[in-house]
Amino acid sequence: MTSTRDNVGPLVRRHRERARFSQMALALEIGVSTRHLGFVELGRSRPSPELLMAIAERLDVPLRERNEWLLTAGYAPRYAQTHLDAPTMRRVRSALQTFLDGQNPYPAVALDRGWNVELTNHAAQRLTDSLPAHVLEPTRNVFRIALHPDGFASRSANFAEWSPYVLRNLDRVATRTDDPALRALAIEAQSWPAVPARKSWSDPAPTDPESTVLTWRIRLHDQDLTLFTIMSVIGTPLDIGLSELTIETFVPADSATHELLWEWSQTSQPDGIT
Repeated sequence: MTSTRDNVGPLVRRHRERARFSQMALALEIGVSTRHLGFVELGRSRPSPELLMAIAERLDVPLRERNEWLLTAGYAPRYAQTHLDAPTMRRVRSALQTFLDGQNPYPAVALDRGWNVELTNHAAQRLTDSLPAHVLEPTRNVFRIALHPDGFASRSANFAEWSPYVLRNLDRVATRTDDPALRALAIEAQSWPAVPARKSWSDPAPTDPESTVLTWRIRLHDQDLTLFTIMSVIGTPLDIGLSELTIETFVPADSATHELLWEWSQTSQPDGIT
C-alpha cells in the first residue's frame, strides 16, 4: 500500500472514533493537548513515532496497522512478521505445540489470520485425516474444510445453523486481509451445496433462546459429536504473525462427546474415521 504523510491523521481519527473516544479523552489518556491531537488528525502536525505508538497502544491498534501508521508518517516500521518455522520462533513454536497437545483429547489448532492451520494436535489431526486431498491442499484452511461438500459440510448435522458463523468470518477475513486466495475461496464457496448467496453472509445468525452456546454437530465413524469452539490469543505479542495467531479448541458440549473423544485418544491411529 502506498501512503503519504497526509493520510496518517485520518487513520488516527478513524481508530479513535471506532473506539468511541473523544479527542479530549484520548488526549488526556496519552498526555498531550487536545489541540495537538486535533492538529495530528487534520494533518497539520506530524506526530513523533512515540506519540503514534502511544495512541495505537491506547486504541488497541493491531501491530500490522501500527506499522502502516509509522510508514504513512514517514518512519520505519517497528514490528517484524516472522513465520513459525523460523529459528527465532523455535521456543514459541514449541510452547504453542505443547499447549495444543495439552488440549488432547479435544481437537485444537493454531490458525493464522486467514484461518490457515499452522499447528495442530493429535485429536484435530484425527478429525481431518479421512478428508480428501483436494479439501486439505495446498493449505489446510478451516473455511474450506468446514464448508466444502467433501469436507465437513456433508457430515454436519446442523450445517444450516453452524455455517453462517463460518461464512460471516470468511466474508470478514477476506475483506479485511484482501487476500487473493481467500477472495477466490469466497467465490468458489458460493457454488457449493447448501451455501447461501454471499449477500446474506453478514446477516445476523438465528438464535435459539434456549441455547447458551452455538454447537457444531458432526457425524464421524458412525458416531455423533456435539462440540463448541473456544478461541484464544497470545497475550503479549511483539511480532505481527504471533499477534494474528488464534488458538481454536473444540470442546465437548455433552458427556457422550467427551467420552467418545477420550475413547478415540486411546488409539494411536485414526482407524479410518469417515
